Amino acid sequence: MHIRIRTDIKTPVYRQIYTAIRRKIIRGAFPHGSCLPSRRMLAKDCGVSIVTVEHAYQMLCDEGLCELRPRSGCYVSYAPETSFPVSESIPEKSVPDMSEIYHLASLPFSSVAHHLRKVILDHGEEILRKSPNNGCLELREAICRYLARSRGIEVCPEQIVIGSGAEYLYGICIQMLGREKIVALEDPSYPKIKQVYQANGAVCDLLKMDGEGIRTEELHRTQAEILHVTPFHSFPSQITASEARRLFYLEWAKERNAVIIEDDYDSEFTLTGTAPETLFAQCKDENVIYLNTFSKTIAPSLRAGYMLLHAKFLELYEKTVGFYSCTVPMLEQYFLKEWLDSGEFERTILKMRKQK
Repeated sequence: MHIRIRTDIKTPVYRQIYTAIRRKIIRGAFPHGSCLPSRRMLAKDCGVSIVTVEHAYQMLCDEGLCELRPRSGCYVSYAPETSFPVSESIPEKSVPDMSEIYHLASLPFSSVAHHLRKVILDHGEEILRKSPNNGCLELREAICRYLARSRGIEVCPEQIVIGSGAEYLYGICIQMLGREKIVALEDPSYPKIKQVYQANGAVCDLLKMDGEGIRTEELHRTQAEILHVTPFHSFPSQITASEARRLFYLEWAKERNAVIIEDDYDSEFTLTGTAPETLFAQCKDENVIYLNTFSKTIAPSLRAGYMLLHAKFLELYEKTVGFYSCTVPMLEQYFLKEWLDSGEFERTILKMRKQK
């Protein structure tokens, strides 16, 4: 299937694919009952990842134009003679939230069940107790081991804070650093980032991007004291900042005495097969706060993420927001510890990478 992907417009690639296929279905190029190209084949033809095609196909299914059949494919369910009339113009409500993009088909549920049973047997009534404010030590130690062997990040458990997903941790960050601050964001960026910061009283400055990341002139222009970036596979632009631009982010923060919040929600799925070096690992001035979430890499129902703080922020964290109780149940924390230490997490990520 020929779909022209435009890089000179802001429309995300998944939406361009969705729009093109939708138009073909309505015009009859794909009649009722026909099978769309496989995700892998279309991804190869368009030069994109399988997850991008999955997102487009899911949007078509959500609208009722197609249906996904397990181990078979995506089939057209729209028929002009039996369906309600459909306009070629696209209703805004048809665009799903980013949280709908997951690889649940790749998640070995039997293994999930096994580890959950093991946690219940091993820990018993411990799963009912209250978690330490920054998360249970066992999980924080497991994250340290994972980061050391897979991401080249060396931290101690005291530098890790567990929270119920990225959005919760955004709020923790801005409360810790100061609600009155100006926060610079990528334009475009995941809408909830801006919403969380504004709900906490911060002022957001949107910085335009090019193919290498945030434009340097935009960074020179802004008066922001905090820079929130998703350097790898930013949503919805899908831009990965170049190495030179990432180094520029660090230089900018050093010169401004600013703080970078590195939102690393998607880098485990990098197409190169090797996760890129994070800003946190590269930073020599300890002015980067690192965020990641298991909701993206394991399952959306698992509302768990973590934040890495350099030593210079630990006292500030304890003073400002250290009183907050951990929002992740102990059962889920012990499960994550088992999932990481067993190697299942990395095996699942590897499987997902191979599907792209």
